[in-house]
Amino acid sequence: MTPYFFGYGSLVNRDTHDYGDCHPAQLHGWRRAWVRTELRDRVFLTVHMHGNSVIDGLVAAVPNADWGALDLREYGYNRLSSGGAVKHPLKPAPDVEHYAIPPDAVGRQGDHVILLSYLDVVVQGFYREFGEEGVQRFFDTTDGWETPVFNDRDAPRYPRHRILKSEETELVDHHLNQLSALLK
Repeated sequence: MTPYFFGYGSLVNRDTHDYGDCHPAQLHGWRRAWVRTELRDRVFLTVHMHGNSVIDGLVAAVPNADWGALDLREYGYNRLSSGGAVKHPLKPAPDVEHYAIPPDAVGRQGDHVILLSYLDVVVQGFYREFGEEGVQRFFDTTDGWETPVFNDRDAPRYPRHRILKSEETELVDHHLNQLSALLK
């Protein structure tokens, strides 16, 4: 049976990959968080176990059942079995895995920032897949918003950045304002 993965950040934006057979899904018992690590000089979006939390995302087939390319894209993350925690429309239900930063690699020190170009891509994906309500759920089910956001829209540093429509940019900016996020 074809293996699938659950994406909960930039992988929700179909313009950042060419993985076929994508479907909206939810991961139960996990919550997103922006975290620092020594692996990179920017903040990662990861997930951690969290009681009854539910997060939106996409499941997608692993191309040619070859995890190698996907593992390379998700450098710094561990691939984990979702153990039935992902709810999706696929029948019969395939095995689904997801990625998370290992807890021992998460650090609280440093001046790491969330790249706005990265956040833009993530929000664009959630908006396209789940509408404005899905964007609200993304912000509500993600921790770490005390981390400064670096405005790199004019010179994007995120390698898979995308151009946003004005309503998408306004949506990102609105939510950051609601959070009183620190922009650098």
